[in-house]
Amino acid sequence: MIRTPLRPLARILEARASGENPDAIERENLRIRHEQMRDQSRNRAEGRLLILSVIFFCAFGVIGARMGVLAATDPAEPRAASAGALIQASRADITDRHGRILATNFETHSLYAQPLQMIDKPRVAAELAAIFPDLKAEKLLRDFTGKRKFLWIKKKLSPEQKQAVHDIGDPGLLFGPREMRLYPNGKLAAHIMGGASFGREGVHAAEVIGVAGVEKFFDEELRDPARQGAPLALSIDLTVQAAAEEVLYGGMQLMNAKGAASVLMDVHTGEIISIVSLPDFDPNARPSPLIEGDASDSPLFNRAVQGVYELGSAYKIFTAAQAMDLGLVNNQTMIDTGKALRVGGFNIGEFRKKNYGIISVEDIIVKSSNRGTGRLALQIGVARQKEFMKAMGFMDFTPLEIVEARGGKPLFPERWTDLSAVTISYGHGLSNSPLHLAAGYAAIANGGTYIAPTILKRGVAPKGTRVMREDTANYARTMLRKVVTEGTASFGEVQGYAVGGKTGTADKPRPRGGGYYEDKVIATFASLFPTHDPKYVLIVTLDEPVETSGDKPRRTAGWTAVPVAAEMIGRVAPLLGLRPEIEPGELAGITLTSN
Repeated sequence: MIRTPLRPLARILEARASGENPDAIERENLRIRHEQMRDQSRNRAEGRLLILSVIFFCAFGVIGARMGVLAATDPAEPRAASAGALIQASRADITDRHGRILATNFETHSLYAQPLQMIDKPRVAAELAAIFPDLKAEKLLRDFTGKRKFLWIKKKLSPEQKQAVHDIGDPGLLFGPREMRLYPNGKLAAHIMGGASFGREGVHAAEVIGVAGVEKFFDEELRDPARQGAPLALSIDLTVQAAAEEVLYGGMQLMNAKGAASVLMDVHTGEIISIVSLPDFDPNARPSPLIEGDASDSPLFNRAVQGVYELGSAYKIFTAAQAMDLGLVNNQTMIDTGKALRVGGFNIGEFRKKNYGIISVEDIIVKSSNRGTGRLALQIGVARQKEFMKAMGFMDFTPLEIVEARGGKPLFPERWTDLSAVTISYGHGLSNSPLHLAAGYAAIANGGTYIAPTILKRGVAPKGTRVMREDTANYARTMLRKVVTEGTASFGEVQGYAVGGKTGTADKPRPRGGGYYEDKVIATFASLFPTHDPKYVLIVTLDEPVETSGDKPRRTAGWTAVPVAAEMIGRVAPLLGLRPEIEPGELAGITLTSN
């Protein structure tokens, strides 16, 4: 800043020359300078006031806006903030189709120790070992006397165990609240539920996560707070599931089988009403998986969806249905099954070297002729057979909402030759799960539409994929009915329910070295009921069954799987609301009309 002199020389000389007082010039300049200084101070003060006004206005605006937001929102209890990520402990319930609880949450406590606060460590270790037999007092004492400051002892306690630990009275033993997953029905529907365990854990909460079955498949959905506690409704019927498990277990024991599986499916909606795999387990105390050996020996192995097997002659109906659908034959077309059939250097023979001679397509299914279906397969051709099998869902895992279903990927030949087509026509060379077979038979039962199976309650029939004409499906159902009334599944008749189905007995392949066992089979009965108006499909599969009531052991499905399935249908059909009825017959010379 340039300051003007108070006594400028030019003006002083000019004032003296004119007789004026030079001091007046100094006073005038001093006044002007003071006025300028006051103006500068005033401007600076006004600027500061303006800035403070803006700051106060913004502050009051923010406070007013926040007060408005709080006034417009619903009141809620304040939550204490804590370090670390929030552990979402809640999990939605799982119910059956009628709302009955299959899985829920249970409030419990965990037990942990802070050894530095313990008073009598040897006594605490001994008393804890007495309360929990799986704990060793010596190991606990080593942990308590080591360098550890924190130690989990039990992740979940029963009320009785909690009280027993509380009675020990040591300040180093502490409890943490948490929720655990509870399956009130124990082993019932174990392979469907799968099980749950703890994920992230804290002293005051633990994350419950699914480890198998629907618990794992729907893990994120079950833990989603947006569900607001709404349960996940499955398609299974708890009462039917209990009856199916009881009958299948009894049949497995009676037939001396290594394992068993069953699938009950609504043919119109694709809903799985019951699915059983034996042996099973209790998801409340889920066992550890096998480290070595065959995975199918573990009770955790779901034979109904994970197990892929050659299911034998149960596939013959698909060959006959495709041949009829293509117009190559009809149900009364005669096929020479007595003539030798040699394909790819191999002779195709009949079970126990039988010779059925010239028989109709219908009788090929009723008598279960390998040569008959083989000749039909050669007429169909490799490309068309492969396309049909893919449309029926036999060449990919089923989309069932259980994580194990993705492990049930079918096995089929890389080179699909004429020999492959022939053997696949009677259920060898293609391995599927019982669930695959259920979906295939449902397509025949509902009039020719493939509907993907689901474990969720659906209620309405979805739009499926047309895989065969309706009249073809009707002819196929008639054949399946005759298998029970005249063929290999005579033990499958259930009075009042018009059961139709097809047996399948397949030799088990050796796990190493190739070839098949001579005395081990997979026996299957694929059935639908009632045949004249099908509602449900039932698949029963027994692993290595042996029926020993006769002079010789019998392993075929007609002697093993069929009677078990018949008993199951007799038990579950009334539970499904199906009343026994007289099967409609053909009235000769009478035409039914409607007004």
